[in-house]
Amino acid sequence: MLSVNTNVGAMVALQNLNATNSQLQTVQNAINTGLKVSSAKDDGATYAIAQNMRGDVAGYAAVGDSLNRGISAVDVALSAGQSISDLLIQMKSKALAASDASLDTASRAALNEDFTALRDQITSVVNNAVFNGYNLVDGSTTQITALSSADGSRRLTVSAEKMTLGGSIVTIASTGTISTQAKASTMISTIESSLTNVNGALARLSSGAKKFSIQADFVQKLSDTLTAGIGNLVDANMAQESAMLQSLQVKQQLGVQALSIANQAPSITLSLFR
Repeated sequence: MLSVNTNVGAMVALQNLNATNSQLQTVQNAINTGLKVSSAKDDGATYAIAQNMRGDVAGYAAVGDSLNRGISAVDVALSAGQSISDLLIQMKSKALAASDASLDTASRAALNEDFTALRDQITSVVNNAVFNGYNLVDGSTTQITALSSADGSRRLTVSAEKMTLGGSIVTIASTGTISTQAKASTMISTIESSLTNVNGALARLSSGAKKFSIQADFVQKLSDTLTAGIGNLVDANMAQESAMLQSLQVKQQLGVQALSIANQAPSITLSLFR
């Protein structure tokens, strides 16, 4: 039926052209953003899943930062402990030399001066072993805690090791000297005990640092896996999108021609009235 009021062919052609334009817009958006699902409008379910996974990735980034801060704080404590251990070895050498009964007064005084300088250096090392407000060797805190899960429900803890003079680890008194042969002899065993204690504390701190480090590596791998999973869900296949773009552009051009042909149909009725 020929009609000038209702052009069914044009309506069908227009519907198809609109559908092609809609598909073309989707493909162009995917090419522009690199995402086949860039908003909830594209695919609500997939977008929701991806957003939840993005939240986990952001959480693991915070966990990684927390663990790295913990690692750095423990590393500073380890460096301080190693310095203290080295100082104790030097102090032992001074005490051993001063314990020699045949040593003259002037030599013992010189050794005692070196000893007290080394002793006071331990206090300086302890006081300066600070990272991000944490000092794990001066007794100001009992432990350091870091996040280990994206929801914050699980944490890792490393205990502090108080290495101040006169404590349970470094048992040398803050006023300890080797000014006499007797004091020097007694100090040798005190230093040896302190050295053993410091080395034990270093072993415990090292274990804590490894615990943080292992968890940080795991968190990074988990974050990378989730990021790859998000990509699998929402990333566009650019080769496929390129091929689809060319196909739709051809289809669009054909749709325009089809609509043009359909729009000319009513003019055929003019030939019936000549």
